[in-house]
Amino acid sequence: MFYRYEINDDILYLYLTMNYEFSRELGLNSSDKELKRRTKNFIKNNHINFNNGKIYLIVDGIVVKSFEINDEENIETLKENLYYSNDHYLVTIKLDNGAIIEMSLKDYLLGVLATNSVADLDIEVIKSLAVLFRTYAFKEMHENKIINATNNIAIYKPISYYKLSLATNYSKMFSLYEKAIDDTDCIFLTYNDYYILPFVHVANNGITLSDSRYPYLSSVNSLWDFSSPYFVETTKFSYEYLSKLFKFDIKKDTPIEILEVSPYGKLLKIKIGNNTFDGKRFINMLNLKSQYINIIVNTNDIAFITRGFGNFLGISLYGANCLASNGCDYLNILHYYFPKTKFKKYIKELSD
Repeated sequence: MFYRYEINDDILYLYLTMNYEFSRELGLNSSDKELKRRTKNFIKNNHINFNNGKIYLIVDGIVVKSFEINDEENIETLKENLYYSNDHYLVTIKLDNGAIIEMSLKDYLLGVLATNSVADLDIEVIKSLAVLFRTYAFKEMHENKIINATNNIAIYKPISYYKLSLATNYSKMFSLYEKAIDDTDCIFLTYNDYYILPFVHVANNGITLSDSRYPYLSSVNSLWDFSSPYFVETTKFSYEYLSKLFKFDIKKDTPIEILEVSPYGKLLKIKIGNNTFDGKRFINMLNLKSQYINIIVNTNDIAFITRGFGNFLGISLYGANCLASNGCDYLNILHYYFPKTKFKKYIKELSD
């Protein structure tokens, strides 16, 4: 890898030596795309204040290659007659009480980010979420002309809702979300030239899952999730509590039978006594973190051991955070978890 750098006249000089590192950076098997990726990671990991521009590679005092990096070079720009920017694009929201309100895309994204993310995310992960939730807003407005505040993808609550609960951290959170939204303005994801659904989960079982209903979802390794605090979690419930929750008597000798699981072990159907439950409804009733569970019947309670947090589809927030800490930007992160998709960006077409 590079052993030294310097910036002069807005040009970044990266120094290598004629050895193994040289062959890795400039060998016959290395592509310009790979070179730019490694360069961006070096800039990120060394906190170099250089975002876009000309780069020279220096080997033993000789300039052997020059190129430019541009974070948005892989984003297709689409010209439109409408403003799709954060402040100009308006979304219509249907609240839980039936009221319908209109707001800017930016205000919507601030509320969705605050509601659907977790603490201590890297700014690059937050940018990834901003792109995903913007994609969802464009998709819903295009198809339905309205977005339900409560849905299975991206729940909306106004960001001001969190002022009291977050107290001293509110201003910091607001600034991070605002920066992520502004830095990704107008960018969204597509598959076959159409908007995708932004599947997000907190952590998985070491791999994300594909789903035949959504051909843009891929199964990719996310081994970082093994170190997540959500990788394994045990929750115990007394028989008395379970009896009240399910509204029928549950005892130690009540038969519990798992009727159906997915190939990866996801609970799809379970039977307790004479009552059968859909897996998703079952974990929602118990407020468990995933459908990947093992059940242990004890003398005084039943223990549910869950793995991961969420549905394992799309982007893993924990895995994405690990990628960001290793120098990946939001484009790298989204490309890793959604490899079949393409980045696109709207701009307003200028009139003659």
